[in-house]
Amino acid sequence: MGATAFLTVFGRGQTPQARALWWFPVVGAGLGAVLAAVHWGAGELWPLLIVGILVVAADLVLTGGLHLDGLADSADGLLPHMERDRRLAVMARPDVGAFAVAAVVVVVAVRWAALSVDGIESLALIPIWAFSRTLVAVIPAIVPYARPGGLAAPFLDGAQLWLALWLAPAVAALVLIAGVSGAVAAGVMVVASGGVVALAWRRLGGFTGDVLGAVIMVAETAALLTLVADP
Repeated sequence: MGATAFLTVFGRGQTPQARALWWFPVVGAGLGAVLAAVHWGAGELWPLLIVGILVVAADLVLTGGLHLDGLADSADGLLPHMERDRRLAVMARPDVGAFAVAAVVVVVAVRWAALSVDGIESLALIPIWAFSRTLVAVIPAIVPYARPGGLAAPFLDGAQLWLALWLAPAVAALVLIAGVSGAVAAGVMVVASGGVVALAWRRLGGFTGDVLGAVIMVAETAALLTLVADP
């Protein structure tokens, strides 16, 4: 299944197909379920600070760090002042700059801290991870692709706006698990991902595979922060 190859370390080498987008929410829910099990199981054995880092590490292992790499490349390409063509070239390079390092450190630290807070529900990770992958499945139906022949190109024909319907069960699950905070977290995920995409659209002329990875990381991190907020 192309979705697992694109979103996880499993199935690498498969030829991506357009219908893979249909499975993004399912793969996201599966990843969230594994991480929820890690969060709950680790909580029975270790202090919360250890639990948080174990979940972050498990997520990086399962995804091969692909989304974190997308965040780093997006930070280097979108945040500095430069011409559009130069941005795409920078994002394609294997090295990282100061913006990438800063973004990765901040996001990883925030995720670790949020997952280490007492009281966060392990089950909430399932709809959050499903929600983030649903968002990136919908983006190609709305926003133009900025890099012809890039990593996301094989999926574009499968982009359908109706995939947004997958957001409804994710929101319902978040509300069931976390109440009002869950509903707010879903809204924050949409706003945060919209901000990343809007910046990419303005500075690149659309999205890239790296931008989709950044959307996943930023949206999930924003949701975790919302759930552990203490108003």
